[in-house]
Amino acid sequence: MIPHVSRLIELWRIAAHYRLDTLFPAEELPEKARHILSLIRMHPAAWSSKERKNPLKLKQALEDMGPLAIKLGQLLSTRRDLIPPEVLQQLVLLQDRVKPFGSDVAQMRIQESLKADVNTLFARFDEQPLAAASIAQVHTAALHDGREVVVKVTRPNIRQQILQDFEILEWLGHFLEKRLEAARALHLSEIIQDYRQIILKELDLTLEADNTRRMRHYFTGSSMMYVPEVYMDSKDVMVAERITGVPISDVATFDRLGMDRADLAQKGLTIFFTQVFRDNFFHADMHPGNVFVETINPQNPRFIALDCAIMGELSKHDQMTVARMLLAVMNSDFMQLIQIVHQAGWIPPGTDQDALAREMRRTVGPMVSKPMHELDFAGILIEVMDIARRFHLEIPPQLMLLLKTLVHVEGLGTDLYPELDIWSLAKPILTDWVKAQMNPQKNLKELGQKIPDLLLGAQDLPTLMIDSLNGLKNQSAWHAKQLNELQSMRLQMEHQQKRSWIFGSVMAILLSIAIISPWFVSVILIVLASILAIWRVAK
Repeated sequence: MIPHVSRLIELWRIAAHYRLDTLFPAEELPEKARHILSLIRMHPAAWSSKERKNPLKLKQALEDMGPLAIKLGQLLSTRRDLIPPEVLQQLVLLQDRVKPFGSDVAQMRIQESLKADVNTLFARFDEQPLAAASIAQVHTAALHDGREVVVKVTRPNIRQQILQDFEILEWLGHFLEKRLEAARALHLSEIIQDYRQIILKELDLTLEADNTRRMRHYFTGSSMMYVPEVYMDSKDVMVAERITGVPISDVATFDRLGMDRADLAQKGLTIFFTQVFRDNFFHADMHPGNVFVETINPQNPRFIALDCAIMGELSKHDQMTVARMLLAVMNSDFMQLIQIVHQAGWIPPGTDQDALAREMRRTVGPMVSKPMHELDFAGILIEVMDIARRFHLEIPPQLMLLLKTLVHVEGLGTDLYPELDIWSLAKPILTDWVKAQMNPQKNLKELGQKIPDLLLGAQDLPTLMIDSLNGLKNQSAWHAKQLNELQSMRLQMEHQQKRSWIFGSVMAILLSIAIISPWFVSVILIVLASILAIWRVAK
């Protein structure tokens, strides 16, 4: 059953009211997409709509649809290579120019959450929001010691709508998995469930504050990136250091200040690989509204990490798998790539690995040695997903967040410095990291660090062995009991079969005699009945 039909009808009404069917020419869309446009035009809200010529109709429609729609718009806003310029201009505004809520509501939420009056907390609080996004909005303020800060406040009453929308998405995920092999290979339902947890965590600013402090620790003293300090936090409010910089998409400012955009792009890519492999803690929501660049030192600018709500982590096994896969692609060794994927358990038994390697060489091979502006990473991913569908590959859901981040990184890099050679920059970073992981001294050091835990665990070893032996003993006793019961049932069945055979034989004999002499059978039955009655009385 389709969940929240009234919510679906509301989304249909919004799409019709803003005439989203007029955003793209119908002839440029796939056949199935044209049916959706026809459905939008069928709603009565489309008949009297005056929004057809509104240049901001997509932005306003996504705002009315809610946080998840805004998140989708933010993701698409980094894809200048896929989105028409007039549509892209609207999506870019969703990065930090979403419709704000009232300042009085923000101050009330601050006071309730931090348990203090706004005037007690701040020497100055600016009522006009500095930025507004899907989950929260930001106000500038000053502490009583003069430090300039930003105050992030979550939007009121959005949790219920997010939960409803995710129930619809989960239904859609199950629906597609039953009908599309590609959806099953991607574990679409698990991806939606994982993303649901991520978005719900984003509503809790204490988690974002913890992530920001952790990221700040990793990059303390770094010449590549600066992470602001967090001063106060609660579930609905976070107060952090105010920074000076411009969004990474503001290339006009970089050119005006004489910044080296190539060097800046190399720093950004190095930061990404450092987060994924050195720290195993990467920013997974890298749209331009969350990535700024310092302007106070144009000759050696640093990136500024904001909004650390959505972060990604990989297991050690997945880290090594991803690194080795990337190196295999860079070396054009596609048989090695398939072997790595096979070792990771993503290839089902019986797969033609030679054919799979040929397909990967055809799809992924051409992108090696190309500069950033010639890459279509999103298109390559779509082709890789199609290969996964055809060869029944299993793609772990935890890697999908990394792939989403790579789409962001490629989109940002294309704008910043299209000629960037990501392969020549990434290869030494990955090679050094893999060598470090396989260094015997490092492995011995890690083993030495675990020795105290192993020794402490050894104290429990006798107890664990006794428990295990008792468990085996009890299990053996249970199996013996089950075996005895099975044997008893077998004997009963054999006796029953014998009785049935004897009874059947007697009945066959009686039937034969009955045909010859009915009177003789009657006498026999009377005698048997008499014997049975005497036996019961005697008993």
